[in-house]
Amino acid sequence: MVNIAVVVGSTRPGRRSRQVAEWVLSRATSRGGADFEMLDLADYELPLLDEPMPPSMGNYKHEHTKVWARTISRFDGFIFVTAEYNHSIPGVLKNSLDFLYAEWNNKAAGFVSYGSAGGVRAVENLRLIAGELQMADVRAQVALPFATDFENFATFTPSESAEEALEPLLEQLISWSTALKTIRT
Repeated sequence: MVNIAVVVGSTRPGRRSRQVAEWVLSRATSRGGADFEMLDLADYELPLLDEPMPPSMGNYKHEHTKVWARTISRFDGFIFVTAEYNHSIPGVLKNSLDFLYAEWNNKAAGFVSYGSAGGVRAVENLRLIAGELQMADVRAQVALPFATDFENFATFTPSESAEEALEPLLEQLISWSTALKTIRT
């Protein structure tokens, strides 16, 4: 069985990412096929990248980086739940990715995004970052526009199309996570 983290990619007060991540986790867990776990960036006190050596060296100095590295190492794949901030991802998500390198390599990534345009521009940026980290991003994604998937632009109320879009993302992510696990072992 592969282990997949549902990453809550925003720490902003009033964030919607936790609501969305809880929905993803609930659907994924009931579907089965992998072990799913919530990974909320608000639970990790990562400062702005403060390691003196590049992450690709794997020579981590700070305890917070070592804890983060052990956490990410446990997973075979990730579903990144991201808001769109100024046509990109939240800074906290970028920072959390930048702290590590090898721990992300040869793992699968799927994306659930939200925003005025469904967060699709954030995912465009996130796919580039994932590629540099040697992650295999799956084609299927879930884009949640505020106008259709959030009551009063605040409370997450997934539309039927959102519900339908999640299944192919989970299917692809589980398949890729399983395949890539063989490369790492």
